[in-house]
Amino acid sequence: MLAAAVLLGVADVIARAFRPAASPLVALGSTVIEFAPPALQETAIAVLGPWNKPVLFLVMGLGGVVMAAGIGALGRRLPRVASTIFLAVAALLSAAVVRRPETAAADLIPSALAIVAGLAVLFGLWRLAGVGVAAGSGQGPARRRAESDAQWEGAAERDPVRRPASRRAFLAAASGTAALAVACFAVGRSIGAFGRQAGERLVELVLPRPARGASPVPAAASVDVAGVPPFITPNDDFYRIDTALVVPELEPGEWTLRITGMVEEEVSIDMSELLGLPLEEHHVTLTCVSNPVGGDLLGTATWLGYPVRELLARARPLPHADMVLSRSVDGFTASTPLEVLTDARASLLAVGMNGEPLPRQHGYPARLVVPGLYGYVSATKWVVELHVTRFDQDTAYWTDRGWDERGPVLVASRIDVPRPLATVPRDGAVVAGTAWAQHDGIAAVEVMVDDGDWQEAQLAAEVTADTWRQWRLSLDGLEPGRHAVTVRAVTASGTVQTGARRDPIPNAATGHHRIEFQVE
Repeated sequence: MLAAAVLLGVADVIARAFRPAASPLVALGSTVIEFAPPALQETAIAVLGPWNKPVLFLVMGLGGVVMAAGIGALGRRLPRVASTIFLAVAALLSAAVVRRPETAAADLIPSALAIVAGLAVLFGLWRLAGVGVAAGSGQGPARRRAESDAQWEGAAERDPVRRPASRRAFLAAASGTAALAVACFAVGRSIGAFGRQAGERLVELVLPRPARGASPVPAAASVDVAGVPPFITPNDDFYRIDTALVVPELEPGEWTLRITGMVEEEVSIDMSELLGLPLEEHHVTLTCVSNPVGGDLLGTATWLGYPVRELLARARPLPHADMVLSRSVDGFTASTPLEVLTDARASLLAVGMNGEPLPRQHGYPARLVVPGLYGYVSATKWVVELHVTRFDQDTAYWTDRGWDERGPVLVASRIDVPRPLATVPRDGAVVAGTAWAQHDGIAAVEVMVDDGDWQEAQLAAEVTADTWRQWRLSLDGLEPGRHAVTVRAVTASGTVQTGARRDPIPNAATGHHRIEFQVE
C-alpha cells in the first residue's frame, strides 16, 4: 500500500512539470469516466452534482488501497509474483496516460520515474520485513519463514534488543514513506493551484475591451426578493458539469482553434489573432441537460467572445454539411447543428466571463457559448477544433451514450423562495423564482397555490430572450398550516411548460416544480 501511494504521489508531483493528464491517477480517473456506463454517469451527476469528481477520486483511492493490500498479502507468500503484478499494474497506469488525447510520449516520464520510486519502496520495505525476494533468498516461503523464526528466536536469546530494534527500523521507514506520499500529493495539488491562479492573472492583463458591449442589466431585471439568486451569476458560483477529471492547463500561447472537415478552406486561428478581432459581449444563460426539476445546474453570465458564424464564414462550409463537431483538448466532443452556429443568435467563441478572463474550470482560454441548446451539444470548454460534418456521419460523446443529438433547451421554471418545508409569516409572504427558455424567451409564469387555479405571477424585466427571467407572487391571506405551490412557464412562442414527469435522457427532465411550506 505504501509503495502504491509513493508511486502515485511521486507521479502526481512530477506531472506538474508536464500536464495534469500526465499523472497516472488523473489518467485512470479520466479512463473510468470515459468507459463508465451512461446510466452510472447520469446518476452521479444527478445525485452528486459538482461533487461527482471528488467522490470518484475517493472511490478510486479506496479501490487502490484494497488492490494494493491484496498484492501485499500475496507478497508474503509469493513475493516474485506480487512484484510482477505490481509492475504490471504500474504499466497499465502508464498506458492510461499515453492513450489520453491531450498527452504526448514525453508525458510518460513522470510514470517511469514514479515506477522506479514505487519499486524501490516495495523492495526496501520487503527487505526490512525479511521477505525472501527482497532479502535475496531463493528458498521456498515455508522454509524461509521457518528459518527466519529460528533466527529471530536465537537472536532474541543472544540479544533481546535486536528484534524490537528491527521492528522499529521497519516502522520508521514505513512512517517516512507514508509522509513522503502525503507530501507529494500535497505539493502536487499546491503547485497546480498556484499555476492556475498565476495563469489567470497573466491573461487578465491582455484581455481586450469589447468592440460591442452588452447592454447594462437593469435593476428591474431582479424581483429583489431575498433568496432569489442574482441575475448575473458570479464566476465562483457558476455551475460546472463536464467530463474533465482535472481542469486542463492549456495556455493561451499554445492554444489554436482549427476549423476542419466539410469546408472549402480549413482555417486555423491562435489566441493572438482571436484577441485582435472585434469581440462582442452578450448576456447568455447556460443550462445543463442533467438539471433535475427545480435544480440549480444553470447560470447567467456576460460572455466576451467572437461570433462563431464569422469564423465559420472564413472556412465556407459545404452545402450538404449540417453539423459541427466541436472538440475539447481532453477529447470531449459535442454535436451542434450548423444552422444554430450560423444564424443571428449570439453564438460565441468566448474568452471572457463577467468582465474577467474565463476561469480555468469554465474553459480557459476559450470555449463555446450557444444560446438555446443544452451544454452537452454546444458549450464545449477548452475547445481546439470545429469539425464541420453531418449528423449521419459523426457522433459526439453524449450522443454515443443515448442523448438527443440536437439538445434544444426546453421551457422550465423553478421556485427559489420559500425553500421546501420552510416556515413563512402569514403576512408579507411571497413566492418567487426563475424561469428560462433560452432563445425563445419567457412570456408568462403561472403559480398554483395548493390545488387552486393558476395565477399569473409578476415578471421582472426581460434582458434578452437568451437569459432567464425572474418572477414573484404575493401569498398574503393564506391560513396557518401547511401549503404547497407549483409553478409553470409559458414561452414567447406560446409553448406551455409540461407537467409530465420524465427523466433527463434523452433531452432533459420535465415536470412542474412543486414545494411545500408552513405558514405561521
